[in-house]
Amino acid sequence: MSFNIKKQQLAHITAMDQKSPDTVLSVFLASSVHDMKNSVNLLTGSLETLLETLEPQSFAAYPQLAQMLFEVRRVNGNLTQLLTLYKLGQQRYPFDPQDYSITQFVNELAGLNRPLLESRNIRLYLDFPRDEIWHFDEDLVGGIVNHAINNAIRYTEDKIRLAFAIRDNWLEIHVEDNGPGYPEAILADQDGSLATNFRTGSTGLGLYFSREVAKLHKHQGREGSVRLENGGALGGGCFILQLP
Repeated sequence: MSFNIKKQQLAHITAMDQKSPDTVLSVFLASSVHDMKNSVNLLTGSLETLLETLEPQSFAAYPQLAQMLFEVRRVNGNLTQLLTLYKLGQQRYPFDPQDYSITQFVNELAGLNRPLLESRNIRLYLDFPRDEIWHFDEDLVGGIVNHAINNAIRYTEDKIRLAFAIRDNWLEIHVEDNGPGYPEAILADQDGSLATNFRTGSTGLGLYFSREVAKLHKHQGREGSVRLENGGALGGGCFILQLP
């Protein structure tokens, strides 16, 4: 596979030849991830448009296209997380928490995921307080929740619940499913370590990203957190994000 690195990116790398090899490599990898993400974005948009124009009952390959969209969006999410973690590590990410309407945020998340959910016959349940405002970085938190929904799509039987609740001055966001739940090994590892499972292909990147982003949200000496449970309203896996 060849990477299409722009001339200015190569010039930037060349200009850093007096830096350490690790620094040069990190810039090269970030540039490559950025280019790959742009290409995957185009593919994602094309698949979404195509699925919107097709009737599931009359197009035999519809399930295969829906699965392709699911995998492409998963790859795009992973690339976005990698690039964001790089920018955070370089202190170049414009962390920008603002006051947002929970109702609007939930509706945008539901609208973004509805085509994929419908293509896989998964019902999305929404539970959230109306007319409430919370202070957070919309892009980063949206990335966390979308990743959790994408993970739930992979393991659910046919139901996902997206729930927002305000408790003791915390905003709790739940993504729950009616699948088999999280393995005990994952539930036992709640310290944020990044573990790779070569059997399943899981790197733990999504959970690591979620915890790092959650910790960026601070208020009155408290910081955000992430935890995993089994049970919830649907009896399967339960991803919980808490924001102060």
